[in-house]
Order: sequence, then structure tokens, then C-alpha cells
Amino acid sequence: MMQKQQRKYPTECVMCAEKLHTIPMQDTELLRKFMSGQNKILPRRKTGACAKHQRVISREIKRGRDMGILRFRGQ
Repeated sequence: MMQKQQRKYPTECVMCAEKLHTIPMQDTELLRKFMSGQNKILPRRKTGACAKHQRVISREIKRGRDMGILRFRGQ
């Protein structure tokens, strides 16, 4: 029987590695790295972000959506 192949996700927080404390809402390229193709916010296990930075990322994505900079799902 074949074994199930495991995916390797990043284990280190990108934000901690680059020593970024805040993410500007206008930096859409950085925020899109944390969104799926359907414009959903990716979970921590896929992005490799720590809990503190995942909260910051999701807050800034939601603010960007409200301001019209980022898209909502399905648009």
C-alpha cells in the first residue's frame, strides 16, 4: 500500500524572520501571499505565520477589503 505524501509547509514565521512588526494595508502584494486563489485568508498551518502575526495579517486583509483595496471572495 502506498503511503500518503505529506506536504511541507513553512515552519518559520515570515514576519518574524524579516522583523516586520506591522503590515501596511496598502501593501497588497504582501497581503495577497496570505490569500488563496478564491481570496480567502489562508490558515496558519499553510502560511507558517505565528499566532500574533496571523491576527495582524487577517485584520489588515479585512481592512483592505472594507477600503476596496482587496477583493472579497467571489468577486
